[in-house]
Amino acid sequence: MTLLDHAVIWHVYPLGATGAPTRDWGEEAHAHRLPRLIDWLDYVVELGCDTLLLAPIFDSVSHGYDTLDHYRIDPRLGDEADFDRLIAECRSRGISVLLDGVFNHVAATHPMVAGGGPVKRDGDGNPVGWEGHGDLVELDHSDPRTVDFVAEIMEYWLARGIAGWRLDVAYAVPTDFWAQVTDRVRATYPDAVFLGEIIHGDYLGLIHDGHLDTVTQYELWKGIWSAIQNVNFWELDHALGRHNEFVQGGFMQTFVGNHDTDRIASVVGDAGAAVAAMLLFTLPGVPSIYYGDEQAFRGEKGEGFSTDDDLRPTLPDTPAGLAPEGEWMHALYRQLIGMRRRHPWLTRARVEVTDKQNEHISYTVTDGEHRCEVTVTLQPEVTAQIRFDDGEDATFTW
Repeated sequence: MTLLDHAVIWHVYPLGATGAPTRDWGEEAHAHRLPRLIDWLDYVVELGCDTLLLAPIFDSVSHGYDTLDHYRIDPRLGDEADFDRLIAECRSRGISVLLDGVFNHVAATHPMVAGGGPVKRDGDGNPVGWEGHGDLVELDHSDPRTVDFVAEIMEYWLARGIAGWRLDVAYAVPTDFWAQVTDRVRATYPDAVFLGEIIHGDYLGLIHDGHLDTVTQYELWKGIWSAIQNVNFWELDHALGRHNEFVQGGFMQTFVGNHDTDRIASVVGDAGAAVAAMLLFTLPGVPSIYYGDEQAFRGEKGEGFSTDDDLRPTLPDTPAGLAPEGEWMHALYRQLIGMRRRHPWLTRARVEVTDKQNEHISYTVTDGEHRCEVTVTLQPEVTAQIRFDDGEDATFTW
């Protein structure tokens, strides 16, 4: 059994959650903000999660995905002592920690760019920007030095107590590169977990050829919110057919929101967000909760430099500061996660749609020994029913 067999992930964006500035900041912005997350760890456990996924925490220019030094905690968050304290507090509560590794590109001002490091260069020797972003430079994944560079970073933080890595834009990196790196790292850390980000493409190819453990299941995310928003469960039926194929070949990280997407409650409303949560925790996969979705947070992508600010909000100092309006969703998440905890077989199960109309869907989830039946209706009222073969059941009306 691996971590992913039982993981329920709480995904947080530390720079935003702790109130760190992301633009035009100087030394006056340096602060020990990372320990603020410690006051949220009991909340994470009480929610039912056992894994904390941290968006970038390394020294960077602005938003964290423009790294300057992979061995240094971003000074806006603190230092390594703060990190060690957070890891120790997580360990004492049985929480595993995954870090977000940006290994496709670095900031254009990263020392290796001017210092002859392994970055892509054009015919004139100029650094190659990533997808038109002049402030980001692609690493050269055909250069053996890049394997050393990435593997050594991974091993350094694994030695400091993390359980594994989320691999940012893993789809943009050759799969054989990931295979080289993960094989090397697992020689020392055989239980390390590797989660690859992929939006469109060959999900199972990235897992199998890249020797990863799981990938982001964006197809299911799209199928869930679109089916609810458009009252058209035929799209979800298609996505579940694909999902069924994927989960037979590997773990799938499932989610209804993350740091790059509009908040689910902003897209489909409160009742729709409740349905999305119910789907998330009754379908096969490794469920991941983006911080605040369990409180019905709102947020939509904007335009310009602040495009993602609303998606990455500051948390109160402690959970006691949360608005009471979100408690009903929090209670629902706790109920659904508790149900998930009592039926861990769901992670590797199969799903089959047994009935569907535009406004209605029924499906069964089985693993050969266990069975769960789910029915969701969006009109004339929003209802859901869950029945397990061990007698546990729940009915909801929103």
